[in-house]
Formats: sequence, C-alpha cells, structure tokens
Amino acid sequence: MKTAFKPGTMIYPLPAVMVSCGDCAENYNIITVAWTGTICSDPPLCYVSIRPSRYSHELIERTGEFVINLTTERLAFATDWCGVKSGRDCNKFKMMGLHTEQGQVVKAPLIAESPLNIECRVVETKKLGSHDMFIAEVVAIDAEEGLIDKSTGQFQLNHAAPLAYSHGKYYGLGERIGGFGFSVRKKRK
Repeated sequence: MKTAFKPGTMIYPLPAVMVSCGDCAENYNIITVAWTGTICSDPPLCYVSIRPSRYSHELIERTGEFVINLTTERLAFATDWCGVKSGRDCNKFKMMGLHTEQGQVVKAPLIAESPLNIECRVVETKKLGSHDMFIAEVVAIDAEEGLIDKSTGQFQLNHAAPLAYSHGKYYGLGERIGGFGFSVRKKRK
C-alpha cells in the first residue's frame, strides 16, 4: 500500500560532491552539492545546480569554470561542513585542512584529498527557480593513480569508499550487487 506524499525532489541517493571554484588563491571556494550528474557522454557534459544567493554561484558565473571533486567517507565531515558554511565568511580549504592542486585546464583548484577531480567549463546556464543549473563540458579528469586498475585501466572509486547523500543524510555505498548487463549475461558452464 502507498500513501500520497507532497511533490518534491525524492530522487535519492545522489553523489555528495564538493565543487571547487575561483580563479586565484584569494577567492578559492568549496560548495557541497548533491544536485549534480551526467547529462551526455559525447560530448561529455555534466551539471551542478546552485542557488543564486550562494557565494560559489557568483564565482562560477564570473569565471565559467568549476571542478567536481568526488567525496569519500573519510571526507564526510568536510563535505558537510563545506555545505553549511559560506565562503564569504571563511576560507574553507584552510578551515578543513584541505589542499589545492592545479588542474590540467581550468583555473579553479582541485581538492587534493579527493580521489577524482572533474574539471568543467560552463557551456550554458539555465535559471530554473530556486537553483540555476550550470551545464558544463568536462575538459579534464584528474584521477588518483592508486585507484586505477593496472590490468583494465578502469577507475575504481569503490576502493575509495565513496560518499552518497540521501534525503538529508550521508551514507557509504555498501556492497556491490552486480555490474552493468549482469541481468542478461549468460552463465558460464
């Protein structure tokens, strides 16, 4: 049996990512975002949705660049903290003991402690209501070498204990249940 529930954003879990932005050390900032995802694979496009009142919004709007930094269970405290504090009032990198790294393409900093950094350049901004969606082309990926499987070349985020967000709470991912196509794969004899 089901009951009626008020309409809202109930698509969970989502990745909890830290988005870094800014174009010089004096304005580097981090915002935690769960409104993010893939839009297209060719060309590689993704998005982040941010309230216009947020400090990071004005930085991304001005520079046209940002970095999506995937998070881990180890980064859970910093991920939450960077989502509730404003970069107008403090240096989040300093306060959370996080380190910047220079990316391959964009001026926005990478978060060194993140296992995977996705460098993005904004191609379109959609004003949607409470949030603006920054649609961006992925222009570079920076991956922690130790998480790349030497035999397959695949990035193994699962080995970094990724962090997910579900309706106001953070979770680890848990056990693998299957892989893409496992439901139709023929069983070996």
